[in-house]
Amino acid sequence: MCVRDVADYPNILVVQNKIPATRWSDGAWVDQERRRLLQTLLAEPVGRNFASPVQWFYDPMAVSAFAGQMNEAAIVYDCMDQLSQFHFAPPELAKRERELLAVADVVFAGGPKIWREKRRFNSNCFSFGCGVEVAHFRAARAADTVIPSGVRSLPHPIYGYIGVVDERLDYKLIGQLAESNPKGSVVMIGPHSKVDPRMLPRRNNLHWLGPRDYSVLPAYAKSFDVCLMPFAMNEATQYINPTKALEYMATGSPIVSTAVEDVVLQFSQIIVIAETSADFVSECSRVAREPNPAASWRGLELARKNSWETVVRQLEHHVEDAINRRSSVEISAA
Repeated sequence: MCVRDVADYPNILVVQNKIPATRWSDGAWVDQERRRLLQTLLAEPVGRNFASPVQWFYDPMAVSAFAGQMNEAAIVYDCMDQLSQFHFAPPELAKRERELLAVADVVFAGGPKIWREKRRFNSNCFSFGCGVEVAHFRAARAADTVIPSGVRSLPHPIYGYIGVVDERLDYKLIGQLAESNPKGSVVMIGPHSKVDPRMLPRRNNLHWLGPRDYSVLPAYAKSFDVCLMPFAMNEATQYINPTKALEYMATGSPIVSTAVEDVVLQFSQIIVIAETSADFVSECSRVAREPNPAASWRGLELARKNSWETVVRQLEHHVEDAINRRSSVEISAA
């Protein structure tokens, strides 16, 4: 077991367990071992800080190991994605998620569509999209922000993407966009996950830059004429509410997206929605030539209203309410 602090965040303690590969398929043993290791840690002086914790689950696979086992004040399920539909999801994930939904005191869903799905199993369910660090991303509009050398000399228009490069992207569409704009550039920034980099489309004007530090993302975004949300229409994107939507909005840049349902429901007055691949390519070219200042302004205003500080205050209110309700039930039962 590895235990470490996080620089600049003194209230965060990261615990990492290492499970022998030979035992990984034994789910019951893994659950027991994970619980034993954490309980061993909490028996030490550090455990005084976690006498009555709020258990906050992002991963339903952990429910059997910890839910109801840690003297918790409440259980929160923060459900940002339909994980069971992702590549390589464990077969038992859907079952464990149902267990988690049954015991959670409050559920936070990552968007309108997934909220409608999860509230069928837990009535105390609330829809929260991601927040945004507005002050950070608005640096893309600052005159003194320096565009990085790797994109500074690329031909415009620049169509740019910032995010994970995984099974949620439409790679054929990205290749088509580059082919249709031979005098411009397509820039893709982000780490690869669950895709083979050798299978990515290659064009002279298509640039896979890989991951970049969070601190410099606004500088890259400053070079973009159009921000891209080129998501595939598949199982992995059926429930997504992309984090990058608000981040792009905070940069003040125009945005073009494929027709992801939650994007259409929430942002169609700000983001240009393309129903087909041909529409996506043509809209990118049109928006680069004719940006809509009114839409960008609406995006900036929406980003300001969805700062992380605002989101956290709302989350804290719901968690406190869940703790109070659980305490009331326990007192009544006693």
